Amino acid sequence: MGYDMGAGVHGDLASIQADALALGRVADALPQAATGGHTATGGFIQSLHEAVRGVDAQDRAAADKMADVDSGRSDDLVGAMLASQQASLSFSMLMQVRNKVMGAVEDLVKLPL
Repeated sequence: MGYDMGAGVHGDLASIQADALALGRVADALPQAATGGHTATGGFIQSLHEAVRGVDAQDRAAADKMADVDSGRSDDLVGAMLASQQASLSFSMLMQVRNKVMGAVEDLVKLPL
């Protein structure tokens, strides 16, 4: 049973990493698309970019802790699982923000001129 849970955690972690990488690519493209090629000096785009980088950093830290536990370098399974859950919750929160922003953009597009 422990092996199956570990495989599930690794599958979830791989999925989160792939999603975080995709969001990072989107965030890298946002400043150029939103400002016509000019770099943003602050505001929402910068905050979103920092949030994506923060979620990615949490994900990498959780992956490192899980790798340490898997390889036997650490016996802090609880800490690794907590870091993994924290990274997962951070990613979920970021996705909710993304969904709200996309909903707001869709509402703006639907506004009559």
